[in-house]
Formats: sequence, C-alpha cells, structure tokens
Amino acid sequence: MPIAPNRRLVAVVLLVPAVVALALWAFAWPAARMAPRELPVGVVGSGPAADQLQGRLEERDGAFEIHRYDSEAAARTAIEHRSVYGAVAVTAKGPALLTASAASPVVAQLLHDAVTAQAPDGAAVPVTDVVAAPATDPRGSVLGASILPLAIAGVAAGAAVTMLGLRGGRAVAALLGVAALVGMVSAALTDSWLGVLTGHWWSEAGAFGLTVLAIGATVAGLAALIGTAGVGLGSLLMVLVGNPFSGVTSAPELLPRPVGTIGQWLPPGAGGSLLRSVAFFDGNAAGRALLTLILWAVLGLTAVLIGGRRKARKADSAAAPERHPALTG
Repeated sequence: MPIAPNRRLVAVVLLVPAVVALALWAFAWPAARMAPRELPVGVVGSGPAADQLQGRLEERDGAFEIHRYDSEAAARTAIEHRSVYGAVAVTAKGPALLTASAASPVVAQLLHDAVTAQAPDGAAVPVTDVVAAPATDPRGSVLGASILPLAIAGVAAGAAVTMLGLRGGRAVAALLGVAALVGMVSAALTDSWLGVLTGHWWSEAGAFGLTVLAIGATVAGLAALIGTAGVGLGSLLMVLVGNPFSGVTSAPELLPRPVGTIGQWLPPGAGGSLLRSVAFFDGNAAGRALLTLILWAVLGLTAVLIGGRRKARKADSAAAPERHPALTG
C-alpha cells in the first residue's frame, strides 16, 4: 500500500477521536462545573438586616457580586437595565425576591433556592418576576437553542463562499445577503410565528443577521487568508468553542472561569447576549455585544477583501506572458 494513503488513514483514525474529545470537553465540562461566579445580585435595604443578608450571600466566596440599593424601585430599574440578575429585598415579613426569568431562568431558580434556604423555617418567600420570560417559552429553551443554528448558518455561508470561489466584493455581497435573509427568517419564526421573542421585530432580525454575518465573515476571511483549512478552523472556533462557551442556555457567570468571559468575546456568545437584550430588555446592556459582533464582522470582511485581491494578483501574474531577454548574436 502506498505511503500517502497510509498517512491519510492514520490521520483519519486519530483526527476523528480528537475532534470528538474536543467536542465533549467543550460541551460537557462547562455544564458539569456550572455554579455562580461573581453573579451580579442586588440587596435592597440599608439597615442591619440588609447587612446580615449581604454577609450570608458573601459567605459563598466569589459566588455573588453584591450591589446595594436603597429602594425596591431602584433594584427594579437595575434589573431592567441588566445590571443585576435579581435582588433580595429585606421586609418586615422577611426576604422578598425580585428576579428576571427573561435574563436567565436558570439564575432565577438558583436565586430562589438560595434565598429560600436562608429564610426562616416554613416561611414563604414572595417572588416578583420583574422581566418575565414569555409564557410561550418560560424556560428560555428556544432562545438557548437558537445559537447553534445561527453558528451553523454562518459557517455554511462562509464555507459556501469559499467553495464556490467567490472573491472580493462578490463574496462580501453574498455574506451580507445571507445574513440579512437569515435574520428576517429567524425573526419571522421566533417572533411572528412562535411568539417566543417579544421585542422590536427589526432589532431581533438585526441581532440574528449580525450574528450570522460575524460568524460567516470570520470563516470566509480565514479561508481567504490561509486557504480551505480556514473553513475547518472557523468551524471549530464558532461551533465547538463559541457555542458551548456562549452561556446562552444559563448565564456566562455560571460557567467556569475564564470560559464565560471568552464566550462573550466570540460571536455566538455576543449574539446570544444581544438577542436577549433586544428581545426582552428594550436593548439595555446591548452595547458590548453589538460592538463585539461588529468587530468580528468588519475584520472578517476585510480579510475576505484582502484575500480576494491577493488571489486576483496571483491570477494576473500567472496569466501574464513571460518576458524573455532578447538574444544577441
């Protein structure tokens, strides 16, 4: 048997298990280590009871990042602006909990369990869901499941541009067109049809589309610079790393460090955060995610244009007739 086929056989045998191991690590490890890590939470009140409550929360070293508020109204505003995930108010009847299941149903349940465990035996803890998840998707399952299809769509767009040989302006136009159409179709499905997103329709479509554009432009840009291997590299980065590190099914602050932070600087995580902000929080706290997606999209499209010009110059050079020095007798 020739040497080259033997090498390809060994490469396949070793590469597939390596990819599977990477996928299991990326998806299973963060899920197995889920716990609050500097989770922003508010405490309402200024007396000894509020101080005592804060002290009990801080006993879980590094679990919560405590913000103090003088009034329940101030805490509600902070929740609506996505400064905190929830708040505990100290009242004459005991603690009362303010949550935002739209920000993360997992965190809302975690806070409920934590506050209930500290309440006097048998005491009921009243819960007010300040920004509730829609009744059509109370667990946030649809939003959590939407990021993987967006990542796949972006990778498919970048791969298609590469495999079809589109370069320069044509490649950019194709990526922009795909992103725009995917954004509108996604908003039509999740908002108009299923009713699981409740924000401004065009803002949701823009969040969907920009996420796909950032991913697709990155994949196509890598391929334009380093060849078809860039498609594989971009796929690994966006699907096997960006998707499980996004924290969209729980919260970035529940993932192991620095996974949650890394995830928010990758398009899937930034896209999930942007979509949640525009769908449920009137665009509050959308700035960083929006900037992250724009940066990835601009860098990717720039790489596409640079790679296209480089290939065009190589093609022109190859087509140019060779010039030979004149022969003298």
